[in-house]
Amino acid sequence: MLLLFDIDGTLLQRAADAHRDSLHAAIREVHAIADPAIVRVETAGRTDGEIAREILLRCGVSARRIEEHADDLRAACCREYARRCPADLTAHVAPGIVELLESLAARDTARLSLVTGNLEPVARLKLERAGIGRFFPRGQGGFGSDSDDRAALPGIARQRAGTDGVPWPRERTVVIGDTPRDIACAHADGVACVAVATSCLR
Repeated sequence: MLLLFDIDGTLLQRAADAHRDSLHAAIREVHAIADPAIVRVETAGRTDGEIAREILLRCGVSARRIEEHADDLRAACCREYARRCPADLTAHVAPGIVELLESLAARDTARLSLVTGNLEPVARLKLERAGIGRFFPRGQGGFGSDSDDRAALPGIARQRAGTDGVPWPRERTVVIGDTPRDIACAHADGVACVAVATSCLR
């Protein structure tokens, strides 16, 4: 089975402050929006690009300008997060997650990967500093840097997990997450989903 884990609210709890601040800093840098934080948007289960787009549209930035500077925004967010990320996020790992990942990693029948709205460099650094990055091999997964559309990410992850250009089978793929958008992205790709209650720990 290919097990596609969400990060924020699933693997980690209350570890998103530096990430949020980094995205706001990137919006200020790239689009000269004085205070992006005053725009309140729902972030749970969304990609970084989708969150940024909603903030920018509500601040009056045109869709064309947003698209033209999307790469600049992603790069700025990753730079800011590398600067702001706490050195140790181990206290933010959800209870039981390390034991679960260790158990799954020991099985020949399980492949661990990620489906997250985080940009990949943000996701990798976050998990590394939480002490669980070793469970998720590079070159695998689906990230907010691959698409702003969360629904596209399981398919991207299956493509990367496949061989000879053939995606990993849908019937042997499970998305694991804590928000309705995690469930929706699994349904959009026709794969199974395990919805967890870790968000209740926030």
